Amino acid sequence: MGLIQRKNPEASVGVLPSPPSSGEKTSFSEGQLHDSQDDPDTSLHRGLKSRQITMIAIGGAIGTGLIIGTGSALAKAGPLSILISYSIVGFIVYMVMCALGEMAAYLPIQSGFTGYATRFCDPALGFSLGYTYWFKYIIVTPNQLTAAALVIQYWVPRERVNPGVFIAIFLVAIVLINYLGIRYFGEIEFWLSSVKILTIVGLLILSLVLVLGGGPDHDRKGFRYWKDPGAMKPLYGTGDKGRFLGLWSTFVTATFAYLGTELVGVTVGEAQNPRRVIPRAIKLTFWRIVVFYVLSVLLIGMLVPYNSKALSFATKQSTGASASPFVVALIESGIHGLPGFLNACILIFVFSAANSDLYIATRTLYGLAKEGNSHRILAHTDRRGVPIYALGLSATIACIAFLNCADDSKKVFSYFVNLVTIFGILTWISILVTHVYFVKARRAQGIEKHEMAYTAPFGLFGTYFALAFCIVIAIFKNFDVFIHVKGREGGEKFDYVNFITGYLGIPLYLGMIFGYKLLTHSKGWTPLTADLVTGKEAIDREEEEFLANKAAKQGGRKPGGWFYRHFVAWLL
Repeated sequence: MGLIQRKNPEASVGVLPSPPSSGEKTSFSEGQLHDSQDDPDTSLHRGLKSRQITMIAIGGAIGTGLIIGTGSALAKAGPLSILISYSIVGFIVYMVMCALGEMAAYLPIQSGFTGYATRFCDPALGFSLGYTYWFKYIIVTPNQLTAAALVIQYWVPRERVNPGVFIAIFLVAIVLINYLGIRYFGEIEFWLSSVKILTIVGLLILSLVLVLGGGPDHDRKGFRYWKDPGAMKPLYGTGDKGRFLGLWSTFVTATFAYLGTELVGVTVGEAQNPRRVIPRAIKLTFWRIVVFYVLSVLLIGMLVPYNSKALSFATKQSTGASASPFVVALIESGIHGLPGFLNACILIFVFSAANSDLYIATRTLYGLAKEGNSHRILAHTDRRGVPIYALGLSATIACIAFLNCADDSKKVFSYFVNLVTIFGILTWISILVTHVYFVKARRAQGIEKHEMAYTAPFGLFGTYFALAFCIVIAIFKNFDVFIHVKGREGGEKFDYVNFITGYLGIPLYLGMIFGYKLLTHSKGWTPLTADLVTGKEAIDREEEEFLANKAAKQGGRKPGGWFYRHFVAWLL
């Protein structure tokens, strides 16, 4: 693909015009927005292979939110409520990924989607998005390390070995994996994601067998529990109002389960042949949502009634197999030998999540430094293309996991989840806003749809829908802190702790945007002044060289036989 020629003569190649109020065009300042990929001391390596990104796209973000979190949502609101919420949030996530995929396939820069916000929308948005996203992952990384230590307690009680020992072991392991470079990180995540996918597929098949009466109890359950005790459980009231509040309460759980799906957008700067790999990864995201998330909650809702005593016990557990609704379903069907095996799988889930979370935190901080929004030393990379100083800082902050060694770690854990959820929603909002500006810019600058490697299938309509829904979720996600009724978690008084942790991210996010604009006097870009070109020629050249080398190796022959081309090639 050659360099796209613009129809608009005002949009010059390699130079970003200033906002319209100044009336003049200016070049980027050193280290700001340029995203130069030629400096070996600040460049990442494109070492992620197609099969690795494909597997990360399918299983990378699957974690405890799905395999454990669905239990509390089912107990709170019933099977139909979680099916609706997971389906709607899944569609929103797909819209976010489509929006991100369109920008990433066109310009796969090393600073990721924070760079897109800076270049296409407003430098202030890029600044706020970058730090919000980094805050999210320096919080969630120690959160995952804590979860791993809690899972270990299934075999080793805290009375025998302090959880801090296991936190230290897992922290050293993920730092080492990230330090070895993108080649080793990609390969390890490939196999970890493979294990997660096999685990989920196995649980889905087993659940389907149990639903159809193939378990030890030979009980064909079907949709029995949708009738008794019912499909929707009222919350904080009765009738339609109670059922609606119950439904809405599950949107937060569903959102947390999907967080991290945008990991693919962080990897674009280190992906081989990103213009082919990224669109395929986005398409696979749709099937992952339908099969792994929507089908999982449907089957769980058929196997376990929301008033099950075993489910009530599970939701009171901290984490691990005892807290999983899948284990409750197995026990209810007469299968008692799998909790230990499932606990080992959950440990792999958590370790993989911690590993990828540290990777994201490192690359986000690196992207901020590349754009001039953090100290330039954080953009320095070693000979393996690893931003070692960004990795060191992010890993050091992850040591706050040791604070969770106390007995009240479950409460701290819940506060972390609350805080991380709002940061995740704000990230999705920022990606969607950036996509709106990007589409308007490419239309104004004469870039036709057929020239794009990938475009969002629902266009701006899908983006606007997802944006509106994300804003509503962000505003009302902690609605229950305002409800003063008996039975509300936290009592009848105003729950100020959950209110703060649930909404702290919003003023922080907006404060960084307006604070940046106030201090730097920056202004947003118009469709004609957004920079869609800088760095693209070098990426086009990389793509041509990669495809030429690949064609030379194949020698004009189609790889493999019919089976390979139809059932294996999509992965590679």
